[in-house]
Amino acid sequence: MEQKTGEIKKIMQAAKVNELPAFITAYGTDTRAGVKELVKKAQKRIDDYNRELERTEKMKEFEYKYSSFSYICGIDEVGRGPLAGPVVAGAVILPKDCDILYLNDSKQLSEKKREELYHEIMEKAVATGLGSVSPERIDEINILQATYEAMREAIGKLSPAPDLLLNDAVTIPGVSIKQIPIIKGDAKSISIAAASIIAKVTRDRLMVEYDAVYPEYGFAANKGYGAKNHIDAIREFGPCPIHRRTFIKNFIS
Repeated sequence: MEQKTGEIKKIMQAAKVNELPAFITAYGTDTRAGVKELVKKAQKRIDDYNRELERTEKMKEFEYKYSSFSYICGIDEVGRGPLAGPVVAGAVILPKDCDILYLNDSKQLSEKKREELYHEIMEKAVATGLGSVSPERIDEINILQATYEAMREAIGKLSPAPDLLLNDAVTIPGVSIKQIPIIKGDAKSISIAAASIIAKVTRDRLMVEYDAVYPEYGFAANKGYGAKNHIDAIREFGPCPIHRRTFIKNFIS
């Protein structure tokens, strides 16, 4: 992002000092009005970038508050509500000097932005872990216990091990590490937001793969949630192996 901002500033400088020939060659603008429009857009991008820096700083509140801990881990899950597919938990330890922008509750981001951030998180994180619990196990122990199980699995895959957990709303039983539950944490902590993103991208990709196996249910589009076409398909074709029987009992005879 710094490189992009530097490029924008160079554009603005070129326009201001009237270095138009080079500017025109590089950006295909041959009128002063066009140059002014590009400068205006460049300034907007810089303003947007500065606003995002400010927003991200606010989302580091808990990371700063507990900065005495060596490895702060954000925990979140996706897939508690769907009628089909696993519940997936993400665990992420970000570096102390994390410079990733646009981290937020994964539901507030576009699919394209989530994919971009997924790759950046996986590249820059100190450690990441994922946990997944199957529909069969969800039916066996209920969705809340399955969520805890997925979270414990994700934490167990981290190396180095965390010494503090920032959780989205819950306190995970059976974990000896200090935990801080934060209501709507995926919108208040960059660590939890990062966990939310890698969990959602992972689960969404899996549901797209399931769509190729069970195309009649529209999993690529609905990701296993209770969309009308999904419920209609359950009533017409019956459940498939990845449906949660305890979730669809009202839709089957």
